[in-house]
Amino acid sequence: MTVRVAHANTSSRIGMAIVLAALAALIAAPWWADRASLRLLAEIYAYVGLASLWNLLAGYAGLVSVGQQAYVGLGAYVLFALAMLTGVHPFVAIPLAGVAAAVVAVPVAALMFRLRGHYFAIGTWVVAEVFRLLASQVSALDGGSGTSLPSSVILSIAASRQMREFTIYWIALAQVAVILAAIVLLLRSRYGLALTAIRDNELGARSNGIDVARIKYAVYVAVAFGTAMVGALIFLQKIRISPDTAFSVNDWTAFVIFITVIGGIGRVEGPIIGTVVFFLLRQTLADLGAIYLLILGVVAIAVMLRAPKGLWGLIADRLGWQVFPLERRLVIGGP
Repeated sequence: MTVRVAHANTSSRIGMAIVLAALAALIAAPWWADRASLRLLAEIYAYVGLASLWNLLAGYAGLVSVGQQAYVGLGAYVLFALAMLTGVHPFVAIPLAGVAAAVVAVPVAALMFRLRGHYFAIGTWVVAEVFRLLASQVSALDGGSGTSLPSSVILSIAASRQMREFTIYWIALAQVAVILAAIVLLLRSRYGLALTAIRDNELGARSNGIDVARIKYAVYVAVAFGTAMVGALIFLQKIRISPDTAFSVNDWTAFVIFITVIGGIGRVEGPIIGTVVFFLLRQTLADLGAIYLLILGVVAIAVMLRAPKGLWGLIADRLGWQVFPLERRLVIGGP
């Protein structure tokens, strides 16, 4: 008699079919969408990536960071420095930015993990502010006023503006697809089982022999790696960078937390649903100015009160749906 673990069920098979169909349609977007729509889609991909990584960090490992803008800005500045000062091609600089962020995250994590609870959250914000101040002192990148990529770097991406935008769009789509696939594969592995146990009951996970500290450390460094690559691509698309925009707590942490909370923290589908809701609200209410931010706050409070597990958590609990095959079910076969 054999025993195996099954991850898929009927809803996840349907969900994956929808995801693959949507992916095929999005790959072909340059042939059916205009330039503004492509830039909006690339921005959506960036937020799905950032929110999914923050969800892995806070929703599974229990590390609530309010300083993820540190790695967005670090990745962006590494890309600009490599491309402008050393002549590295921007597409090569993106993974190098991730590696640089992972290297920096190793000692930062060792320092941050000495802090507990809300002190950890405050510490991550302080680290991000230190990074911002350091970036403002880099005179080679015009310090606090920021700088723009020279035309030679921009032309190295592609000869025409249209092909450049198409290329960046496809890389943004590939980047978020890889991030989601990596998270799903991680959660299906035995390390993912340990992360799920930590998410559900950290004390119980530790009592069952899981090395909680080592797993959290690895997740922190891996999330820094992915966040920096997303940040590098965001500012490659923007072409211009400054310390205030690269290390913006509002853009790269507050909105990411909002997306994850309303979508469903601790669930892979949550950041995707949350990003869709966030952009619908932003596109509809952006003309209202500061009132738009107040409405976002009211929406977040309402969701937290009525659906503490987020919108996808509410749906999944009531209907038993899951898009990604992450269920663990023992299947007993024959001899």
